Amino acid sequence: MDLLIKNGFVFDPLNGVNGDKMDIAIRNGKIVESVTERTSKIIDATGLTVFPGGVDIHTHIAGAEVNTGRLVRPEDHEKDFVRKTANTRSGVGYSIPSTFITGYRYSRMGYTTVMNPSMAPLEAKHTHEELNDIPMLDKATYPLLGDWWLVLENLSKGDFEECARYVAWMLRITKGYAIKIVNPGGLESWGFGRNVHSIDDEVPNFCITPREIMCGLAKVNKMLNLPHAIHLHTNNLGIPGNYTTTLETMKCLESIPNDGKPVAHITHLQFSSFAGEDWGTLTSGAEEITKYINNHDHITFDMGQIIFTDTTTMTADGPFEYTLYQLSGHKWVNSDVETETSGGIIPFRYKRKNPVNAIQWSIGLELALMTKNPWKVFMTTDHPNAGPFTAYPKILAWLVSKKAREATFKRLHRKGQRRSLLPSITRELSLYDLAIVTRAGQAKSLGLKEKGHLGVGADADIAIFNLNPEKVDIAQKYKTFRRAFSNVAYTIKGGKVLVKDGEVLQQSAGKTMWVDVQTSQEVEVDEEIKRKFREYWTVEFDNYPVSDHYLKNSSPITIKADV
Repeated sequence: MDLLIKNGFVFDPLNGVNGDKMDIAIRNGKIVESVTERTSKIIDATGLTVFPGGVDIHTHIAGAEVNTGRLVRPEDHEKDFVRKTANTRSGVGYSIPSTFITGYRYSRMGYTTVMNPSMAPLEAKHTHEELNDIPMLDKATYPLLGDWWLVLENLSKGDFEECARYVAWMLRITKGYAIKIVNPGGLESWGFGRNVHSIDDEVPNFCITPREIMCGLAKVNKMLNLPHAIHLHTNNLGIPGNYTTTLETMKCLESIPNDGKPVAHITHLQFSSFAGEDWGTLTSGAEEITKYINNHDHITFDMGQIIFTDTTTMTADGPFEYTLYQLSGHKWVNSDVETETSGGIIPFRYKRKNPVNAIQWSIGLELALMTKNPWKVFMTTDHPNAGPFTAYPKILAWLVSKKAREATFKRLHRKGQRRSLLPSITRELSLYDLAIVTRAGQAKSLGLKEKGHLGVGADADIAIFNLNPEKVDIAQKYKTFRRAFSNVAYTIKGGKVLVKDGEVLQQSAGKTMWVDVQTSQEVEVDEEIKRKFREYWTVEFDNYPVSDHYLKNSSPITIKADV
């Protein structure tokens, strides 16, 4: 049956719609010009706010690191047990919820598309099996390629075309979506018990620097016409004074022609915007970072906003997790993933009365509010690193309401208050802005042309919130706003009503998107490559690629590249 959403206040930034009262017609899972009202199912959205379905550009929801995090944190399971219902399965997990619970919780907040930002190629099969298990959402995953030996070998030789062919090949055989780079050069160094400390340090054995890795893969990304910029986790993440490394990183990427499109997306920027010489003198570098971003168009970023809660940190940045272990003394898992990447997992609690955590909380919000163009900044927590994704409504309330920020700010450690820029920031984002930072901007950055908007031809992924923008001042009534965004009135995915008034009515499998780059010259899988697999990997080459049957609902995006 066709679906007609009537009389809602629609916010659709990609089409310039700012709270207009409109009807939205749906047929066969797509938004269409019109449907016949008398033969359609009607949703009366009078007095309600209508957004496109939410898009999350960076959330750790599947794969080896997530599953290992579940294994080492039984207390996380005990903290949050979810019973089954007539329409849903049971599950566990607060900061690392099980697969089905992940889908339900995102859908209850109006999200329909999420991107898993970190996948060791060696673990790609397991990652896709977990993604298959997550209902209600379309998803994709980014293979870790910044320290992969075949990339480093070709970049060190200056052979960008061959490197591009290998990257295209790797995206195809892992069913990946974008080039992910974590602490470039640092992960390979970690295999030898070392790290890099500037973008011009040399990586052991490869005679190449982080600067050359980032710029090289940015060139490769452009050569392959990939839909998303390089997805970059900077060097020196989580270290006092690292904002200078971040500035140097952004400046070095100015050399890549951008054609008006971002060259790099810097992820969880809060963790890379620390000023100060040590933890005792830590302060915010957000003013310098946002000044640069406001004057350049080749960078986008997501917040990595911390939440004051117990959570689980997990990242491919093994050296950083070792540093965090030394600081916290918590139980710890760390690894070196053969020729590809590294990893680490540590439980962590962010506290209001910890001065460092208080400053971190402030930095994330400063970055978002001081960046003038909302199309450059996206709301995330780097789930679960800075806090679980279920806290998104709380962050949105801080963004739309100075009053909400002040309520949290007055409970912070006094040192954190003194070093915060927030008291001087009066900006409050509008609902239109929120639709950008949680939907339209993220979809645009990812090159998802059928996501993040409500125009004709878009996927019928829609979130309807019990919020009347004509009657509710969201800056003053931020608790009402937060409740509305915590449990949607409706989540519609592919034209199906999945959630109503916060209750899951039915489940939908969703699809896994990946990029299939057709190069003019394919990588030749010869005996030399197979020899390398026998010598350096724990699997034979024939067992390495992800075959189609690992994806329940595969949705390849085909791109042609002249390399």
